Amino acid sequence: MINALQIASTGMRAQQTQLDVISHNLANVSTTGFKRSNAMFEDLIYQNLRQVGAPNAEQAELPTGLQLGLGVRTVATARTFTQGSLQKTENQLDVAINGDGFFQIEMPDGSTAYTRDGSFKISAEGRLVNNSGMPVIGAVTIPRDARSVTIGADGQVSVLVGTNPAPQPAGTITLATFINPAGLEPRGQNLFTETAASGEAAVGAPGSEGRGPVLQGFLESSNVNVVQELVAMIQTQRAFELNSRAVQTSDQMLARLAQI
Repeated sequence: MINALQIASTGMRAQQTQLDVISHNLANVSTTGFKRSNAMFEDLIYQNLRQVGAPNAEQAELPTGLQLGLGVRTVATARTFTQGSLQKTENQLDVAINGDGFFQIEMPDGSTAYTRDGSFKISAEGRLVNNSGMPVIGAVTIPRDARSVTIGADGQVSVLVGTNPAPQPAGTITLATFINPAGLEPRGQNLFTETAASGEAAVGAPGSEGRGPVLQGFLESSNVNVVQELVAMIQTQRAFELNSRAVQTSDQMLARLAQI
């Protein structure tokens, strides 16, 4: 019964972690390019009280053993990188990736971060930047007198300047892909950074080598399914209640023993 108290407490902690993850998913249901997470669990070490296949008194092997588990623990939060729905915005600086790939963002320290959020803006210097003011890698510069901006499916950016009817090149948006995008480290601000688990970034033009083309005037919605998260929340609540009931039952049994 002492073990039951400890085991049930690990279950309660695990379900609390699951609820934290679900709450984070729901909080970001309207975040552009957000990717939902799911908590992953594993059972803890077992007390092996009788070894499977051990010889018994009759010189025969035991067909079963006696192992008592010691609970559960959270081992990871796995991020799902399925694509969210594409929403039309009509904003010429909004860009969505229709397939695999990440936009590249230059961090203040000079390193590179990656994002699926293509809601870009123009800085005072004419550079294409994200909502935090960090520039998009690709040397995209929009002239002050540009009257329109066109972003092709291959990432080529062109502008119409003044009365000149011919478009002028203004830079190129490239995309990065990873062999294991689930290994990217989330940094907040809709940004991810490369890790040893994700592998090195493979950079290239949109629409090439498995990268998705980019669509101007669209944004990618979060891939959070509200109904799925609400069902998971109810399951988490029920599991937490059952574990807390196991704690109460163990406590009552210990109290009864103390009275004997």
